[in-house]
Amino acid sequence: MENEKKINRTQRNYIIVGLCMILVIMGVGYAAFQSQLKITGTSNITSNWSVKITDIQSKVVSGTPSNISEPTHTDTTATFKTKLVLPNDTMQYDITVSNEGDIDAKLDKITVPESNNPAIGFEVTGIREGALLKAGNTALLTVIVKYNNVTEQPDNLTADFTVTLDYSQAPNGYVEPSVPTIGEQEVEIVTTGDGLYEDSYEDGRLIYRGQNPNNYITFNNETWRIIAKETDGTYKIIRNDVLEKRAFDEANHRSTVNNSYCTNPSYGCGVFAAVSGEFSTPDGAVKGTVTEDSSIKIYLNDDYYVNNINNTAKEQMTSHTFNIGVVEMLSEGTDSIEKNISGEKMYTWIGNVGLANVSDLLRASTNPLCTSATYSQNNQNNCNSNYLLNSTDFLRYWTINVYYMVTEPAYSRVWTGFSNSDFSAVVGTSNAAHTNSPRPVVFLKSHIVLTGLGTKENPFTIVS
Repeated sequence: MENEKKINRTQRNYIIVGLCMILVIMGVGYAAFQSQLKITGTSNITSNWSVKITDIQSKVVSGTPSNISEPTHTDTTATFKTKLVLPNDTMQYDITVSNEGDIDAKLDKITVPESNNPAIGFEVTGIREGALLKAGNTALLTVIVKYNNVTEQPDNLTADFTVTLDYSQAPNGYVEPSVPTIGEQEVEIVTTGDGLYEDSYEDGRLIYRGQNPNNYITFNNETWRIIAKETDGTYKIIRNDVLEKRAFDEANHRSTVNNSYCTNPSYGCGVFAAVSGEFSTPDGAVKGTVTEDSSIKIYLNDDYYVNNINNTAKEQMTSHTFNIGVVEMLSEGTDSIEKNISGEKMYTWIGNVGLANVSDLLRASTNPLCTSATYSQNNQNNCNSNYLLNSTDFLRYWTINVYYMVTEPAYSRVWTGFSNSDFSAVVGTSNAAHTNSPRPVVFLKSHIVLTGLGTKENPFTIVS
């Protein structure tokens, strides 16, 4: 029996996207991209290695950029020539790399240098190190070119930019590292600054934090923000703009006969929805029945959901559990976000439209001093760097959680999130019968697919 012959040959793939030259004259610029793919490396099997560029698509993200000529490609090169007109002009290029052979490929290295011109920005997404490109599959490299917002025309009118992707044969049994996704888009987890974080308080949950993270999403033909990807895969989102002011619970909406937790119906009641059995504060000091829903719950689900959310958006939503328990105001040093979350989770309601939790507001801050609802209220600058408490966008709005203080048993009060006059973020309280703005919260189904970057200019868009 003859021994099988082994053939060593080059099987490594380099994609180079580079040599970007932008000429800016009288407010008009030109960008030229060139991409090369080279195959090198070694292998000990006799199979067909074929990794190549198979498609290029371009689209305008913002402004008035255009292609000087249509993007072209060969198996090993891709070429772009783009005209940028004004600051903030942004063009996106999607390059499809296909594995048309019968050997699985692995991306060993991606090299993305900084732009050598501060007036010209580049961003590369889509393909990541360690990704497996199986035989017969494709991968997408997205390159974004942007004319940065500059106050005067730069002296340097060109920019060189090269991105290199190094593919090699994947070892037998190779499994690529798991990467978090938002709407099936791979995302980077950060530990500082604005962005997507692993939730420190709930394992497997991802949350957006910071002053202005890229969590914008178009939903119901409106701009919303993604608060979190929940452990069940659903997406908790909040409307970017508030609705018209209204009471959390209108005066005398609920009687004390059936709602003994709140003893003065003229102030309304701070409990979002009816609960079975008794409703209690975390310390057990105050208990009572809550057998009727708040007026704001009825409005959001029987009016707003029915009349203001379109049918397409309703298909993208799912009913979900909302945590409607009590958030106590404790003495500083004894309170914590963990205690706030525990109080919220004591009681739940399942439905379509709710409001944000107090803990959502606290966790969205990147300020390490934002440690609890109590501390945030007493120290008003400690929960800034927070997109959910942004003074330039809105004022006071309702959360879904009851306010309670042992020395001040205000059962009718509700926690609110608002920014005060000196632009510092703070969590505060308000009587349920007072009028503040609702800011609706809904959950999107776990299997949604998103496009876009999540920026304000190019928000996530639900495609399926």
